[in-house]
Amino acid sequence: MNTKIISALIICLLVFSCAKVPLTGRRQLSLVPNSELLPMSFDQYKSVLGESKISTNAEYTRMVKNVGAKISLAVDTYMRQNGMASQLEGYAWEFNVIEEDIVNAWCMPGGKVAFYTGIMPICQDEKGVAVVMGHEVAHAIANHGSERMSQGLVANGLLGGASAALGQNPTLTNQILLQSIGMGSQIGMLKFSRTHESEADKMGLIFMAMAGYDPREAPKFWERMNANSGGSRPPEFLSTHPNPDTRIADLNSQMPEALKYYKK
Repeated sequence: MNTKIISALIICLLVFSCAKVPLTGRRQLSLVPNSELLPMSFDQYKSVLGESKISTNAEYTRMVKNVGAKISLAVDTYMRQNGMASQLEGYAWEFNVIEEDIVNAWCMPGGKVAFYTGIMPICQDEKGVAVVMGHEVAHAIANHGSERMSQGLVANGLLGGASAALGQNPTLTNQILLQSIGMGSQIGMLKFSRTHESEADKMGLIFMAMAGYDPREAPKFWERMNANSGGSRPPEFLSTHPNPDTRIADLNSQMPEALKYYKK
């Protein structure tokens, strides 16, 4: 088969494998359906929990699980109201706190969430947890993991989806999975990752507001996060997250829309 035919087939594949992000409407590449991605995600989550120490801090655990329940209910409500409930098929929400001094949290595809104890003092209370929870859950709802994995498969010439890629190169496919859910790093994907971060900020504001948390707490949280970094940050073009000042300005510009969803 000559290169022109191959190129045409690849273009057709990419065109017909596009989806739209809920809420923002941005078009994204989607080669990996949830029926393939979620089982891989759940296995990885189970593996992480098995290799980690689950926090025994009752207050941290209570806050994360309580906020998680409210945010996931808000997400379910939003998706149903907008005719997208089918996109949550296969989700199995779970919220855990890992005992480790890392300032981080993440949500795997399918609703598997983990907070590290290192981020909890910066959260301070349920409102701060809601900022982080809304943002991380938004990554899953926006199918950022699937999109990043699709990009990784294309970049490595693996166009048959996750199942086919596993058969061709299981080691590489697993590496792409880890990178796609934010547990790996790859310089070439940083620019796109910042797009995801900004999109998750916007969606997270809506979700936390629908869950009954004041979205105006989000800029306050990121101010605390910036202060915690001591001002020592890499240049924005080498960061997977937007510059703190940029992020806070964007959040404030999105606040009027988010407040429409907020009821105390």
